[in-house]
Amino acid sequence: MRAVTCTSVAALALSAGTAQAETLRDALVSVYNTNPTIEGARANQRAVDEDVPVQRAPGLPSATVTATHIEFLRQSANSFNAPERNLGVNGLLQVPVYSGGAVRNGIRAAKERVSAGQADLRGTESAIFSQAVAAYMDVLRTEALTELAANQVEVLEVTFQSTSDRFEIGDLTRTDVAQAGSRLAVAQGDLRTAYANQVGAREAYIELVGRAPMDLQAPPPLPGLPETVGMAVVTALQNNPDLIAAKERAEAAGYDTEVAGAGRLPTIGLFANGDYSNFFGTLGGPVAAQFAQSETTANAGVRLTIPIFQGGLTAARQRQAGARETAALEQVIAAERDVIQQTRTAYENWQASNAVIESSKAAVDAAEVSLEGVRAENSIGNRTIIDVLNAEQELLSARANLVTARRNAYVAGFTLLAAMGRAEARDLNLDTGGPLYDPQLNYERVRGKTWDWDRDPEPEPKSTRTVDIEAAEAFIGPVLGPSEAP
Repeated sequence: MRAVTCTSVAALALSAGTAQAETLRDALVSVYNTNPTIEGARANQRAVDEDVPVQRAPGLPSATVTATHIEFLRQSANSFNAPERNLGVNGLLQVPVYSGGAVRNGIRAAKERVSAGQADLRGTESAIFSQAVAAYMDVLRTEALTELAANQVEVLEVTFQSTSDRFEIGDLTRTDVAQAGSRLAVAQGDLRTAYANQVGAREAYIELVGRAPMDLQAPPPLPGLPETVGMAVVTALQNNPDLIAAKERAEAAGYDTEVAGAGRLPTIGLFANGDYSNFFGTLGGPVAAQFAQSETTANAGVRLTIPIFQGGLTAARQRQAGARETAALEQVIAAERDVIQQTRTAYENWQASNAVIESSKAAVDAAEVSLEGVRAENSIGNRTIIDVLNAEQELLSARANLVTARRNAYVAGFTLLAAMGRAEARDLNLDTGGPLYDPQLNYERVRGKTWDWDRDPEPEPKSTRTVDIEAAEAFIGPVLGPSEAP
């Protein structure tokens, strides 16, 4: 048999340049500053902000100028003063005075949707942070499991070699050698699987964080975890962004119903109108000098519009808006139920994972003592090779369970914080290199804008791309199965 060293099997290198320690806080800062989902949600919220000036515009004065040039190509045979051409210019100023409450309630609905969108933005940030924390912990878990798998290969190589040596001197049977070789081959396959899982965790991390993981450090304790599930639910019902957004949308839907009903009410507006007309000396034909070739007129007044009959259109629109308001109110209850379910589930998962950690620690301690004893007993002939192999496998499983439980406990704890509305940058005190993004600033910037030619800079993406990050490189030597025992 050719010896297979653990080094040749488990030398796993992820091409990431010079290794630098990275903390969970560093990863979340990168997510906050460069993740495209968060940046896209911020841009969408800026679009929602514009609904307020859009709804306000119909209630503001408007001015238009219309110019029309006409060439009269064919004249009536009975017309002796028909012109050949005409230029008409009309200027109109309109000032809405009363619109039945449509503008006022439309603005209120838009403001509620701005608040709902800001809550949605909080929810998006929290959800992406939760995914990033899970990805960070998955990298740590898969690295630890790969190390355990590599160590298991090394242990089984030694076991297989010693079993083969004892077979040569007649101390063990061919069956013992085959059992040791079988376990070694399985361990080598598990090592390859562990490495593949590590690569998958790394790529998920890159997708969320925007860079490859480098020497990830153990995460810090999570702040603000509740003592009881009741405390968690109370906090979630007060702060969960999804529930807040649902409530704001229900308020907006109520204003939409008022807007729909305004269509049956009178409207009042002021207007001023001016006209200029020029016939370019073509009015009046041969006696054109008797006619004025240009004129200017102006008028102003008050316009009262009273809807009398619209075929039931307004009533249908109001019934439709009322039904949507009912749906929005039901969605508030649905969101509330969902928040309660998420919070209670996350709390129980967190508690269960903590309990699994303690039991796994006890299992590891017991498995270590058991393996030491089984090996000692095997050396004097009281235990078989299969007993040793089983004890080694039990220790590996216990250690793997402990690694997984620690990952699950941390992820469940962060998920609980997210359900409680406590897993955002402002809650985690992230040092983002500047002030945190405040969507209210953009709303305040645009809410009062009325100039038609006011524009923002050309749109361009802000997130980092990952196309230039090299894929993981595996330096894994050939995995050689044990040779057939003599």
